[in-house]
Amino acid sequence: MEREIRNAAGERLEYRWHAPEGSAAGAQTVVIGHGVTANMDRAWAVALATALASAGFAALRFSFAGNGGSDGDFGDSCPSKEAEDLGAVLDALEADGRLERGAVGAAVYVGHSMGAAVGVLRAASDPRIGRLVSLGGMVDTAAFAERKFGQQAPGDLMWDKPECPLSQRFLDDMRAVDSVESQAAGLDLPWLLVHGDGDTVVPAQESERIAAQAPERRTLRLLPGADHVFSDAGEAPMCAAVVGWLRG
Repeated sequence: MEREIRNAAGERLEYRWHAPEGSAAGAQTVVIGHGVTANMDRAWAVALATALASAGFAALRFSFAGNGGSDGDFGDSCPSKEAEDLGAVLDALEADGRLERGAVGAAVYVGHSMGAAVGVLRAASDPRIGRLVSLGGMVDTAAFAERKFGQQAPGDLMWDKPECPLSQRFLDDMRAVDSVESQAAGLDLPWLLVHGDGDTVVPAQESERIAAQAPERRTLRLLPGADHVFSDAGEAPMCAAVVGWLRG
């Protein structure tokens, strides 16, 4: 895929397309979105896209506007805007013939951390998402913002990253969204939730709570010892969980 992707604000979104090796019966295109202060080149995202392509799935990983090599101001990054970015990616896949136009459930979305909350927001209004995967998924956005950045002021660096100054827009939107639990309750689609029990950024209890809403449609995988970004020994089990679930 070589098509340029731009969001509603005209900002170009960087992405990498991973063509499938062989084919998987009925395979859907998998879109991979990252979390707050991250980008598409996080090690877990590259590993997952590679594993998916090897298993016969087409995968697209991208950076939300203002992150990585995408256009835009990082200060504008927030769940509501990123849900629009995800819609722009799905639009581009349709236009490129990678998704059937107007097809219900044509895509899989994998979101990490805040990117998982973004996926819930988008799936609640976009029937093109047929299956959802949350990795270390954030549910309670307001609580997260208070827990991690409540003692900081706009302009301070998020996790000491020079390219990631805390913005008022981010704080306001995290509080306005508050939690995606109500949107999650209305989702009737297959959903995999993968969480490390060593995650100190987003509590695994958030995934447990969402999975318990609809155990017949939602699959929870708790990975012993895995941290928030599935580093080191957590990477392979995470990839295996996602690929195995999609194949099943």
